[in-house]
Amino acid sequence: MRPTYFKQPRLGVNIDHVATVRQARGESYPSLSYAAEVALKAGAEQITIHLREDRRHIQDFDLPKVKEMTTKYGSLLNLELSTSLEMFPIAVATSPAWLCLVPEKREERTTEGGLNLKDNNIFQNVKNFCEKWKATFPANHKISLFLEADELILKRAMELPIEAVEIHTGAYAKSFLMNENLTDYFDRFSLANQIVYGEHQKQIHAGHGLTIDSVVPLVEKGFFAEYNIGHWIVSQALFDGLAVVVKKLNSVLKK
Repeated sequence: MRPTYFKQPRLGVNIDHVATVRQARGESYPSLSYAAEVALKAGAEQITIHLREDRRHIQDFDLPKVKEMTTKYGSLLNLELSTSLEMFPIAVATSPAWLCLVPEKREERTTEGGLNLKDNNIFQNVKNFCEKWKATFPANHKISLFLEADELILKRAMELPIEAVEIHTGAYAKSFLMNENLTDYFDRFSLANQIVYGEHQKQIHAGHGLTIDSVVPLVEKGFFAEYNIGHWIVSQALFDGLAVVVKKLNSVLKK
């Protein structure tokens, strides 16, 4: 089966690293809500934020402010969280359009991979979290899982009450920057598309490490319906401005 060609993939702008700059000095600036507003005005259809257990960037007080901004512009809030017990009531209070469940390790520099659903304990923990979420919000509050493009993991994910998976593109992004052969990645992304969308009609998203250059082949091949990009956007915004960078990236996705 050929990949489904998503003609209008959605851009989710991850603003975590705006908060990283703020937390480096413990100041009240730069403003997360203003960053969200600038990105939304420039064409982002979704704002993504990750409230880590160690609170290294996004803080609890950011959640209602960013949610208020996405509501104002009629856009989506994608809240990334671990499945720890601490996070569930926070997620409920925030009530995001999308809840993306991710793995976390305290010592990692950034999220290093997807949820290992091959591990029965992890699978059951994710299952319990998802079922509890669905019991709290019967509709209009969707769940995605941050996963590797691994056939067994994706098939196990399809057993869970979720609406989407987000494929971890970190290794692909590094290989792209090093001019390595990308055929194996494309094969795995194509298979992921077939399993998630082709066989189960669930959404398939992508994120981690992507730049305006490395996202192009993925858009051309039509693997994903949504791209969540943050670090490159915030980095390039130092030179070009956030609105300009979001507009350029959005134009690539919409061509």
